[in-house]
Amino acid sequence: MKIDIYNHVMPMDYLEKMKQHSKDPGIVKRMSSLRMLWDIEARVAMLDQWPDVQQVLTLSLPSPELVGGPELSPELARIANDGMAAMVHKWPRKFPAFVASLPMNNVPAAIEEMDRAIEKLGARGVQICTSVNGRPLDEPEFFPVFERVTRKHDLPIWMHPARPATRADYVNEQKSKYEIWQVLGWPFETSVAMARIVFSGLFEKLPDLRLITHHCGAMIPFFAGRAETLWAQLGSRSVDENYDEILKRMTKKPIDYFKMFYADTVLGGSASALRCGLDFFGADKIVFASDCPFDPEGGPMFIREGMRSIEDLNLSENDKRKIYFGNALRLMRMPEKPQP
Repeated sequence: MKIDIYNHVMPMDYLEKMKQHSKDPGIVKRMSSLRMLWDIEARVAMLDQWPDVQQVLTLSLPSPELVGGPELSPELARIANDGMAAMVHKWPRKFPAFVASLPMNNVPAAIEEMDRAIEKLGARGVQICTSVNGRPLDEPEFFPVFERVTRKHDLPIWMHPARPATRADYVNEQKSKYEIWQVLGWPFETSVAMARIVFSGLFEKLPDLRLITHHCGAMIPFFAGRAETLWAQLGSRSVDENYDEILKRMTKKPIDYFKMFYADTVLGGSASALRCGLDFFGADKIVFASDCPFDPEGGPMFIREGMRSIEDLNLSENDKRKIYFGNALRLMRMPEKPQP
């Protein structure tokens, strides 16, 4: 069994709302063109070539708060979650679970929708972006979301990078060029969000927090040596902030907090990059995922190449079991048995 824990769908009702309300024509173009994203019959047929692969469904970008304001986003989240729950109900052997989307620009509604999606629809966690319309996740306003999913529901959080094309690469330009905002900007956003979570003390407040990072922890594994040695000197380059107390307050080295995150295998099929992530996080913290259908073939390539990258590492059977399905089932608190 292989559980693809991070892939994307977009229920048709949500797609129509996105077309109606989104102010980003680029994302409308991209999502509308990906058939496997919203034609779930086609997705099911494509998955037939891998009878041992199941997919845990997550909503594609744009998330509810990226489409509508705090008055509209709760409705968008409900539409998305109802749609994904219906897919799981119809094809339980292909889609054993889904992850709830939340209207993060309306925290009370986000908590209400979290409870509804988990308790009534059967969601096995929640998905958030690396920022809330550019606001950092460590702002106190968002803490109740982390607290609720961790302490009340004991389920993980999927964290997806978000950075728009309007975020320029240079201060004298109006927008990012060559889609740098996505290819390189998204891993940067994930790494920044991870650092803010670490240094704000979120793991100290919620030691049982389980957070799955997209793209195998982004920049952190590759720059682990730099992150470890320079953050060990936190404050040595700052004159307008007193960071000395942060290091004194921490009960672990900064780099050890980064190892508390989980990481997926979404690396475009690069075995060497996956080796780096595996060396950093360890086999107990890596989960198989594809990012389907955002590959040049529109669906199958990232599944196929993701599995190949795992096999190329010549891991032990025990480690492969953890990565392919064991860690995912443990995170979602699901039994190791096929759906009827």
